[in-house]
Amino acid sequence: MRLGINLGYWGAGMDGDNLAVAQEADRLGYDVCWAAEAYGSDVPTVLAWVAAQTESIDVGSAIMQIPARQPAMTAMTAATLDSISGGRFRLGLGVSGPQVSEGWYGVKFDKPLARTREYVEIVRKAMSRERLSYEGEHWTLPLPDGPGKPIKLTVHPQREHIPLYIAAIGPKNLEQTGEIADGALLIFPAAEHLEETAVRHLRAGREKAGKTMEGFDVCPTVPLAVGDDINGLADMFRPYTALYVGGMGSRKQNFYNQLAQRMGYEKEAAEIQDKYLSGDKTGAAAAVPHELIDKTTLLGSVERIADRMRAYAAAGVTTLTLAPAGFTLDERIAALRAGTEALERSGLAA
Repeated sequence: MRLGINLGYWGAGMDGDNLAVAQEADRLGYDVCWAAEAYGSDVPTVLAWVAAQTESIDVGSAIMQIPARQPAMTAMTAATLDSISGGRFRLGLGVSGPQVSEGWYGVKFDKPLARTREYVEIVRKAMSRERLSYEGEHWTLPLPDGPGKPIKLTVHPQREHIPLYIAAIGPKNLEQTGEIADGALLIFPAAEHLEETAVRHLRAGREKAGKTMEGFDVCPTVPLAVGDDINGLADMFRPYTALYVGGMGSRKQNFYNQLAQRMGYEKEAAEIQDKYLSGDKTGAAAAVPHELIDKTTLLGSVERIADRMRAYAAAGVTTLTLAPAGFTLDERIAALRAGTEALERSGLAA
């Protein structure tokens, strides 16, 4: 099993710290550094900045939002980032959520599976440097009865095949991801539930495409906090968990809430959402079960974290992406180093 680092969102006074974290991850031998976007910092700018100041770590988008860009633009960006990074770019895609898609980008959040499939087909075709033509439900290239002609990408990526990941949560999205992508970006993964909630759906998609799980990257992001007070460490992540389970998406379209329900927390997920959407964020955080946090994070001593890493590897995780907690840069760096030590103790280091 390999390790990754997730910088999250750029900005909020963390710019210099995030770069230092990425550089330390590079020095420690982490495999990939991911960055995110929502409605603040954009991923390509951040990754270009990080790639320019690191040496060997891959840089990946987790995620580049599908409603934010036309697929051909995403192919151009991916090819450019792969070229300037010396072949270190990984393309992670996702449909975002209805609030961001419709409220920020003005793109209707409908038929996300079909839209994702077409988007991936166009991106892959463009990155292969074929002349681009496509006929689908959501995109037609070139537009009919106009001056457009099939043209091809002029930038040469460093590699013939840029790894493509999809952020997936629901069973149908996971199955499609296994079918059409090279890896899956997961969130709130509990090792004990991973086969049921994710891996079996990914496997079904791989089988549908005539493939096995061999070479497919199962890549969850897991918050990390090191220390002796497990309850205190878990409490650090209550607002984070409450935000996703209670406040991400609408009452009817919250994929994270649905995931918590599939993990057996139906009653708790409903309570968290009710409190969060009513404006009681403190109450929502308090309603998050300790067990849910402990199962979906890495908490405690290095040895305890190593044990949890073994559980994730046994569940099928191939790249475990860490989100080290800390109020200072020193705390985040210390957590990053503890992650490396835990992987070594686990016996899973490549």
